[in-house]
Amino acid sequence: MDSDSFILFQPDTPHSYMQFELPFVNDWFHCRGEELRGLLAELNFPLDTPIPAVDPMLISRSIMELHRVQKQGGHLRDQILDTDIRALLMKLSNLHELSQHPERPGRYIRQFSELRDELYNSPQSHVTVEMLADRVHLSKSYFQHLYKDIFGCSVVTDMINGRLELAKYLLKNSALSVSAIAASCGYEHETHFMRQFKKFVGLTPSQFKSRV
Repeated sequence: MDSDSFILFQPDTPHSYMQFELPFVNDWFHCRGEELRGLLAELNFPLDTPIPAVDPMLISRSIMELHRVQKQGGHLRDQILDTDIRALLMKLSNLHELSQHPERPGRYIRQFSELRDELYNSPQSHVTVEMLADRVHLSKSYFQHLYKDIFGCSVVTDMINGRLELAKYLLKNSALSVSAIAASCGYEHETHFMRQFKKFVGLTPSQFKSRV
Protein backbone atom coordinates (compact mmCIF):
# COMPACT_ATOMS: atom_id res chain seq x y z
CA MET A 1 0.00 0.00 0.00
CA ASP A 2 1.35 3.44 -0.88
CA SER A 3 2.26 5.91 1.83
CA ASP A 4 -0.41 8.41 2.88
CA SER A 5 -3.15 5.87 2.27
CA PHE A 6 -5.86 4.36 4.43
CA ILE A 7 -8.11 1.32 4.31
CA LEU A 8 -11.37 0.35 6.01
CA PHE A 9 -11.38 -3.36 6.75
CA GLN A 10 -14.63 -5.21 7.28
CA PRO A 11 -14.72 -7.20 10.54
CA ASP A 12 -14.19 -10.57 8.83
CA THR A 13 -11.53 -9.48 6.36
CA PRO A 14 -8.17 -11.14 7.13
CA HIS A 15 -5.26 -8.73 6.87
CA SER A 16 -1.62 -8.29 7.80
CA TYR A 17 0.96 -5.62 7.05
CA MET A 18 4.52 -4.63 7.75
CA GLN A 19 6.83 -1.69 7.16
CA PHE A 20 9.17 -1.55 4.18
CA GLU A 21 10.50 1.95 4.64
CA LEU A 22 11.08 4.30 7.54
CA PRO A 23 9.56 6.34 9.03
CA PHE A 24 6.42 4.24 9.47
CA VAL A 25 3.31 5.75 11.02
CA ASN A 26 0.26 3.59 11.50
CA ASP A 27 -2.90 5.18 12.91
CA TRP A 28 -5.77 2.81 13.51
CA PHE A 29 -8.99 2.23 15.42
CA HIS A 30 -11.64 -0.50 15.64
CA CYS A 31 -15.36 0.17 15.68
CA ARG A 32 -18.56 -1.82 15.39
CA GLY A 33 -22.20 -0.86 15.34
CA GLU A 34 -25.53 -1.84 13.85
CA GLU A 35 -25.76 1.40 11.92
CA LEU A 36 -22.16 1.46 10.69
CA ARG A 37 -22.68 -0.77 7.66
CA GLY A 38 -25.70 1.31 6.63
CA LEU A 39 -23.71 4.54 6.93
CA LEU A 40 -20.86 3.18 4.82
CA ALA A 41 -23.33 1.98 2.20
CA GLU A 42 -25.01 5.39 2.18
CA LEU A 43 -21.64 7.05 1.70
CA ASN A 44 -20.75 4.49 -0.99
CA PHE A 45 -17.46 4.04 0.82
CA PRO A 46 -14.96 1.55 -0.67
CA LEU A 47 -14.15 -1.23 1.80
CA ASP A 48 -11.07 -3.48 1.95
CA THR A 49 -9.45 -1.20 -0.62
CA PRO A 50 -6.44 1.13 -0.17
CA ILE A 51 -7.51 4.75 -0.66
CA PRO A 52 -5.14 7.71 -1.06
CA ALA A 53 -5.47 9.97 1.98
CA VAL A 54 -6.09 13.43 0.58
CA ASP A 55 -5.50 14.91 4.04
CA PRO A 56 -3.49 12.40 6.14
CA MET A 57 -3.33 14.72 9.14
CA LEU A 58 -7.14 14.75 9.32
CA ILE A 59 -7.03 11.02 10.04
CA SER A 60 -4.22 11.27 12.60
CA ARG A 61 -5.85 14.16 14.45
CA SER A 62 -9.25 12.47 14.46
CA ILE A 63 -7.90 9.19 15.80
CA MET A 64 -5.95 10.98 18.52
CA GLU A 65 -9.16 12.74 19.53
CA LEU A 66 -11.07 9.43 19.56
CA HIS A 67 -8.46 7.93 21.90
CA ARG A 68 -8.60 11.02 24.11
CA VAL A 69 -12.38 10.86 24.42
CA GLN A 70 -12.24 7.10 25.08
CA LYS A 71 -9.78 7.56 27.96
CA GLN A 72 -11.59 10.60 29.33
CA GLY A 73 -14.82 8.68 29.93
CA GLY A 74 -17.97 10.39 31.12
CA HIS A 75 -21.66 9.62 30.65
CA LEU A 76 -21.65 11.12 27.14
CA ARG A 77 -18.53 9.31 25.97
CA ASP A 78 -20.25 6.79 23.70
CA GLN A 79 -22.41 9.45 22.06
CA ILE A 80 -19.38 11.64 21.43
CA LEU A 81 -17.43 8.73 19.94
CA ASP A 82 -20.36 7.82 17.70
CA THR A 83 -20.67 11.39 16.46
CA ASP A 84 -16.93 11.79 15.89
CA ILE A 85 -16.64 8.50 13.98
CA ARG A 86 -19.59 9.43 11.78
CA ALA A 87 -18.05 12.84 11.11
CA LEU A 88 -14.66 11.33 10.24
CA LEU A 89 -16.17 8.83 7.80
CA MET A 90 -18.24 11.53 6.14
CA LYS A 91 -15.21 13.80 5.80
CA LEU A 92 -13.13 10.99 4.31
CA SER A 93 -15.91 10.11 1.89
CA ASN A 94 -16.33 13.73 0.87
CA LEU A 95 -12.60 14.20 0.24
CA HIS A 96 -12.42 10.93 -1.68
CA GLU A 97 -15.33 11.98 -3.88
CA LEU A 98 -13.78 15.37 -4.58
CA SER A 99 -10.49 13.79 -5.58
CA GLN A 100 -12.19 11.39 -8.04
CA HIS A 101 -13.76 14.05 -10.24
CA PRO A 102 -11.39 15.51 -12.84
CA GLU A 103 -13.40 18.71 -13.02
CA ARG A 104 -12.81 19.31 -9.32
CA PRO A 105 -9.42 20.54 -8.03
CA GLY A 106 -8.55 17.24 -6.37
CA ARG A 107 -4.79 17.63 -6.66
CA TYR A 108 -4.93 20.79 -4.57
CA ILE A 109 -7.10 19.45 -1.74
CA ARG A 110 -4.24 18.44 0.55
CA GLN A 111 -2.38 21.73 0.13
CA PHE A 112 -5.53 23.75 0.59
CA SER A 113 -6.55 21.68 3.64
CA GLU A 114 -3.17 22.40 5.24
CA LEU A 115 -3.58 26.11 4.55
CA ARG A 116 -7.07 26.06 6.02
CA ASP A 117 -5.80 24.30 9.15
CA GLU A 118 -3.24 27.06 9.56
CA LEU A 119 -5.92 29.74 9.30
CA TYR A 120 -7.81 28.15 12.19
CA ASN A 121 -4.80 27.06 14.24
CA SER A 122 -2.93 30.37 13.93
CA PRO A 123 -5.63 32.96 13.27
CA GLN A 124 -3.48 35.72 14.73
CA SER A 125 -0.97 35.39 11.88
CA HIS A 126 -0.89 38.32 9.52
CA VAL A 127 -1.34 36.49 6.23
CA THR A 128 -3.00 37.80 3.09
CA VAL A 129 -4.80 36.04 0.26
CA GLU A 130 -1.84 36.90 -1.97
CA MET A 131 0.57 35.20 0.43
CA LEU A 132 -1.55 32.05 0.56
CA ALA A 133 -1.89 31.97 -3.22
CA ASP A 134 1.89 32.27 -3.56
CA ARG A 135 2.31 29.26 -1.26
CA VAL A 136 0.59 27.03 -3.81
CA HIS A 137 1.97 28.92 -6.83
CA LEU A 138 -1.40 30.17 -8.06
CA SER A 139 -2.74 33.57 -9.01
CA LYS A 140 -4.85 35.28 -6.38
CA SER A 141 -8.06 35.04 -8.41
CA TYR A 142 -7.62 31.36 -9.29
CA PHE A 143 -6.66 30.53 -5.71
CA GLN A 144 -9.84 32.17 -4.43
CA HIS A 145 -11.91 30.32 -7.03
CA LEU A 146 -10.44 26.93 -6.10
CA TYR A 147 -10.72 27.58 -2.37
CA LYS A 148 -14.42 28.29 -2.59
CA ASP A 149 -14.93 25.33 -4.92
CA ILE A 150 -13.27 22.98 -2.43
CA PHE A 151 -14.64 24.28 0.86
CA GLY A 152 -17.85 26.03 -0.14
CA CYS A 153 -16.80 29.36 1.37
CA SER A 154 -14.30 32.07 0.57
CA VAL A 155 -10.81 32.13 2.05
CA VAL A 156 -11.58 35.54 3.56
CA THR A 157 -14.57 34.03 5.38
CA ASP A 158 -12.33 31.35 6.87
CA MET A 159 -9.78 33.97 7.90
CA ILE A 160 -12.49 35.87 9.74
CA ASN A 161 -14.05 32.76 11.27
CA GLY A 162 -10.68 31.57 12.54
CA ARG A 163 -10.02 34.88 14.24
CA LEU A 164 -13.50 35.14 15.71
CA GLU A 165 -13.45 31.57 17.06
CA LEU A 166 -10.24 32.43 18.91
CA ALA A 167 -11.79 35.69 20.11
CA LYS A 168 -14.86 33.88 21.48
CA TYR A 169 -12.63 31.40 23.29
CA LEU A 170 -10.58 34.19 24.88
CA LEU A 171 -13.71 36.11 25.84
CA LYS A 172 -15.05 33.01 27.57
CA ASN A 173 -11.86 31.79 29.19
CA SER A 174 -9.60 34.75 29.93
CA ALA A 175 -9.59 38.06 31.74
CA LEU A 176 -7.98 39.89 28.80
CA SER A 177 -9.43 43.21 27.76
CA VAL A 178 -11.24 43.57 24.44
CA SER A 179 -8.27 45.52 23.13
CA ALA A 180 -5.83 42.77 24.13
CA ILE A 181 -8.06 40.08 22.61
CA ALA A 182 -8.27 42.04 19.37
CA ALA A 183 -4.48 42.17 19.17
CA SER A 184 -4.18 38.47 20.08
CA CYS A 185 -6.49 37.60 17.20
CA GLY A 186 -4.50 39.51 14.62
CA TYR A 187 -6.49 42.74 14.50
CA GLU A 188 -4.48 45.93 14.25
CA HIS A 189 -7.40 48.12 15.31
CA GLU A 190 -9.82 47.40 18.14
CA THR A 191 -12.63 49.21 16.31
CA HIS A 192 -12.32 46.92 13.28
CA PHE A 193 -12.42 43.88 15.57
CA MET A 194 -15.55 45.10 17.34
CA ARG A 195 -17.35 45.86 14.08
CA GLN A 196 -16.46 42.48 12.57
CA PHE A 197 -17.40 40.62 15.75
CA LYS A 198 -20.81 42.32 15.89
CA LYS A 199 -21.43 41.66 12.17
CA PHE A 200 -20.65 37.93 12.28
CA VAL A 201 -21.59 36.99 15.86
CA GLY A 202 -24.55 39.32 16.28
CA LEU A 203 -23.27 40.68 19.60
CA THR A 204 -20.53 43.06 20.65
CA PRO A 205 -17.55 41.40 22.37
CA SER A 206 -18.71 42.85 25.71
CA GLN A 207 -22.24 41.54 25.22
CA PHE A 208 -20.88 38.10 24.28
CA LYS A 209 -18.66 38.02 27.37
CA SER A 210 -21.50 39.04 29.68
CA ARG A 211 -23.62 36.12 28.46
CA VAL A 212 -20.98 33.50 29.19
